[in-house]
Amino acid sequence: MRRLVVQLLALSLGVFGSRASAQASSTPAFISVSASGEARVSPDRATIFVGVQSRGASAAAAGAENARRQRAILDTLRALGISGDRVSTMNYNVSLEVQYSPNNSAPPKVVGYTVTNTVRAEIVRLDEVGRIIDAVLGKGANELSSLQFYSSKADSARRAALATAVANARADADALARAAGGSLGPLVEISTGEPPVRPIAMPMAKLTAQASTPIEPGQQTVESTVSVRWIFVSGR
Repeated sequence: MRRLVVQLLALSLGVFGSRASAQASSTPAFISVSASGEARVSPDRATIFVGVQSRGASAAAAGAENARRQRAILDTLRALGISGDRVSTMNYNVSLEVQYSPNNSAPPKVVGYTVTNTVRAEIVRLDEVGRIIDAVLGKGANELSSLQFYSSKADSARRAALATAVANARADADALARAAGGSLGPLVEISTGEPPVRPIAMPMAKLTAQASTPIEPGQQTVESTVSVRWIFVSGR
């Protein structure tokens, strides 16, 4: 009886091994490719960060002067058609101005206060950007931290870049399959992980209101990347 059990066990192991070998040999091969695509789009929107920094002997004095100038700026933006949800306060800060004595021979002394108020304005017509900058500078703005351009059609450009990326991936995969003596089978996986389209930022240093401010938004390049996998069909 023991011999029969051993023989049956050996037979079952042999059958299992044959099945495992058949499954291993039938495992499909894959061709995986990553590729990118680009699309260009012209910006048609802009945002500008307009700040007023004021100083005073007291926080109240600095705040009052800041409020007067920022109110004039907001009134100017409203007169130019920028109001409502297209204008928002991004930062309000009050800080001390401290004077330190040489060699720390005396305690630090507060000599004044600085108040900064920054608003974000959204501009829907790029041909008005220069005029708006000149207008807010003329009303007392002394901090323009950045100017950003973006496109309302960025999603369409991103999808066009995705289509180009997939086509490039397919062309590369076809070349690999032919070089390996086979062809591409069904598509089994595709993914993308490109970052969101970011606005074009332009530094705004040393602006003055002495002459009309020229603005050139240029074009924005949108890039998308995909990873794709196909089954490889052997030609043999």
